[in-house]
Order: sequence, then structure tokens, then C-alpha cells
Amino acid sequence: MKTIVGILPWAVVVAAIGGAIWWLLSRDMAAGRWLLAALLIGHGVVHVMFAVPAPTASGGGPDWPFDMARSWAITGAGLDLTVVRAVGVALIAIVVGGFALAALSTVGVLVPPGWWRATVAVSAVASAVLLVLFLEPQLVLGLGIDAVLLALVATGAWAP
Repeated sequence: MKTIVGILPWAVVVAAIGGAIWWLLSRDMAAGRWLLAALLIGHGVVHVMFAVPAPTASGGGPDWPFDMARSWAITGAGLDLTVVRAVGVALIAIVVGGFALAALSTVGVLVPPGWWRATVAVSAVASAVLLVLFLEPQLVLGLGIDAVLLALVATGAWAP
């Protein structure tokens, strides 16, 4: 419960940013596209933290949630750590690259706007798979972002 309460401020910030982006996009303001592109890149880059070593423990702080060695697939399903890490690294590459392409498509730079839905959908699904594979309570916010992005694609509520 402490972990979930700990991410509440982040959830409020992400919801406020999402609301601001939606407001700007609904008024067809360029700032909305650029903020959405920044959110897509930021969400993708956060996944890189799975590939970096955990910082040294600080007194009383939460555990590092981006630990590929603590996957339920290893402990529960008995899969080999090497295989799970290889899948994790592949998913990280898909997520980071896909969200970068989606961000470029959002603002119409180098990537055609027609690619937006596919790049967002593939990236959000890969992100969700990665987050579920290495599920920790602190990662629920990332799953929420993925769910909103998938809903945006599925409903066609916005596209560049």
C-alpha cells in the first residue's frame, strides 16, 4: 500500500500533463503535439532504466522497480534468467525505438503522420508486456499510460 501511495503524486502530475495535452490537441495547437511527442519519448526512455544497475539503497526508500532479475517469469514460471533478460532487452529496444518514431510522427518530422497509430500501438503493447513481465507495484503508472495511449489509438480520438 505504501508503494501505491508513493506513486500518487506522480500519477497526479501525469494526469495533469495528459489533461493539458488533450486540451491543447482539442484546440489544434502545435504545443499539444510537441508535448505529446515529449511524453512519448519520456515514457519510452524510462524503460531504459531496466537496463541500468540499481542505485545503492537509500535508507527507507522503495526498492528499485526496474530489476530484470526479479521477474515473476523467473521465480514463478522457472524460466532461465538469461532468456528473460534477452526478451527484456529486445522489448526495451522496441519500446524506445517505437516511441521515438511515434514522437517524430506526432510532430511530422522525418516520420510520416500515417505511421503514428501503428508506432504508438506497437510501442504501448511492447511497453505493457515489459512492465507485466517485470511487474512491480510502482510500475502501475506506466501501465496506465500505455492503456491511455492504446485507447487513444483504438478510438481514433486523435491522430496527426
